[in-house]
Amino acid sequence: MKYGVVIFPGSNCDRDTLYAIEHVMGEAVVPLWHKDRTLPSDLDCVILPGGFSYGDYLRPGAIARFSPIMQEIKRFADRGGYVLGICNGFQILTEAQLLPGALLQNASLRFICRSVFLRVETVDSPFTAAATAGQVLRIPIAHADGRYYIDPDGLKALEDGDQILFRYATPDGEVTEAANPNGSLGNIAGIVNRRRNVCGMMPHPERAVEVLLGSEDGKVVFESLRFFVQQQEYRQWEPLASQN
Repeated sequence: MKYGVVIFPGSNCDRDTLYAIEHVMGEAVVPLWHKDRTLPSDLDCVILPGGFSYGDYLRPGAIARFSPIMQEIKRFADRGGYVLGICNGFQILTEAQLLPGALLQNASLRFICRSVFLRVETVDSPFTAAATAGQVLRIPIAHADGRYYIDPDGLKALEDGDQILFRYATPDGEVTEAANPNGSLGNIAGIVNRRRNVCGMMPHPERAVEVLLGSEDGKVVFESLRFFVQQQEYRQWEPLASQN
């Protein structure tokens, strides 16, 4: 696989993400600048990392959505390319309407930085394909505006479409109010679009890829992408092979 990591003014998790992809996962990765108007033709996945793009002026992600590169990312997603937005990247994807809903200020009105537990709700996505349904992951969060919200009709559409990937939960996998760090509707921590190729999540998987960091659970997101892409390539190749 080959990844691209977008760097906006104010991004502060781009280096972490580049390191996780290259040195931990052993995949090819290139930095992408927010003013770029084209993407490398051989990219499989674009990651919008965490941070404070454009200083979070107006509201998180509101200015970044107008960056030149976002138009190309929209076209990339329309062509079926995989897009992963982490924390501020999730906020940007909702502002750009690549994902439904919005990220509001935490219910506590405070910035939260700590490890949380996530329950994997579905493995029917490129971002969870290597996980197991109900698996509990320990991954850190770091945000002030991470409270996911969507209107009732939108929530029903997410649930009916099996588009909720992660929910905040207890270490035993129970979805409770106490396990919800920011007041997100339905304890939602990550979702996928209807086409299932664009994912947004508030927790930081790139900060949970080595034992030294306290958890390796974040690797499942990147392992899932690799597994899913390999499966897709095999399915494309299999009919050709069967003709020989």
